[in-house]
Amino acid sequence: MNTDSANPSRRHLLSAAAALGVAPWVLSACAQTASAPPSAAARLASAVRSLGPLKVFPIGLGVQWHPGSAPQGVVDLYSSSTTRQGGIALIRHAADIGVNFFDTADVYGPFMSEELLGEALQGSRRDRVVISTKFGFPVDQATGRRLGGVNSRPEYIRQAVEGQLRRLRTDRIDLLYQHRVDPQVPIEDVVGTIKNLMQQGKVLHYGLSEPGLQTVRRAHREHPVAVIQNEYSMLYRGAEAGVLPLCEELGIGFVPWSPLGMGFLAGTISANSRFEQPDFRASVPRFAPDVLPANMALANLVKTWAARKNVTPAQLSLAWLTAQKPWIVAIPGTTNRAHLEENVAAASVSFGAAELNELNTAVAAIPIRGARLSPPVLAATGVEAPPKR
Repeated sequence: MNTDSANPSRRHLLSAAAALGVAPWVLSACAQTASAPPSAAARLASAVRSLGPLKVFPIGLGVQWHPGSAPQGVVDLYSSSTTRQGGIALIRHAADIGVNFFDTADVYGPFMSEELLGEALQGSRRDRVVISTKFGFPVDQATGRRLGGVNSRPEYIRQAVEGQLRRLRTDRIDLLYQHRVDPQVPIEDVVGTIKNLMQQGKVLHYGLSEPGLQTVRRAHREHPVAVIQNEYSMLYRGAEAGVLPLCEELGIGFVPWSPLGMGFLAGTISANSRFEQPDFRASVPRFAPDVLPANMALANLVKTWAARKNVTPAQLSLAWLTAQKPWIVAIPGTTNRAHLEENVAAASVSFGAAELNELNTAVAAIPIRGARLSPPVLAATGVEAPPKR
């Protein structure tokens, strides 16, 4: 999606922001102050939000990259590509325009995403940002070969973290997630291992990704969970049933992965879109040809509201997410600089209470057909850890 050519005002804003070396949302907010009420300045001052114990910009960057077929090539899960140097430059540009929350995992690549993030953020940028990464999908530390299944045994966690620190070129991981709950390892053993790494200064905070709700409570009793990361967007609102209320109860931050619905909410997919491997969407039921046309009702709603708000569909979708709770931080992924700047500018988009209620009601009225993930991937979500014996 290249919204710049279709939206001259957006193109000019991004160009001016790049020239001045500031985040586009700063110019956007400042441009409104002449006609907007004083609350525009207040929104600008309060852009940084609390994600559990962390203070970060509302829009982060997901770095979920893998080797491409060409030498030095880098691809994401959705057929977008760049080069290793292009990826490093993108990460540095993100940090320079105000993004200070970066999300990755050892299995992304494997290892490539952590390596590029570490190279990009070394030096002065490292102390300005929060780096989150994940363990749990086992990878041979010598060869980078995926070993299959999940592994959260204490000895593997310690081994994985040492490799992550080396690849990220840092002495500490700001936020370490268990990528998926291990049905063979009590969560008390997992948290106990992480607590030991915290005592050594190698990990500062920890989180859980797609966990069972009781596992969250058990983990939180051992040591406070900082953040939960689950899929959440206008395309999939399952987190609202149990996870978000639990986060609110326990004071846990929430990071929605796939905040743009794998591109669906960014206006890049049509009823006639077809996906083939290795594009991740090829195995996702909600993108199948027999249901995609019906699901386009939501994409059309997003486009309508984006026009109403004079923003892009991606910005509307990200702003909707961060408007749901003040402790939600989105991590859209991209390999494209213009899309990065577009996403960051979503932090300046706001909704009135009545307006947000109207949009929420409209989104809820549209049924989505097809499961959010393939059966084997879905089976790893919401898992409860075994009891501690």
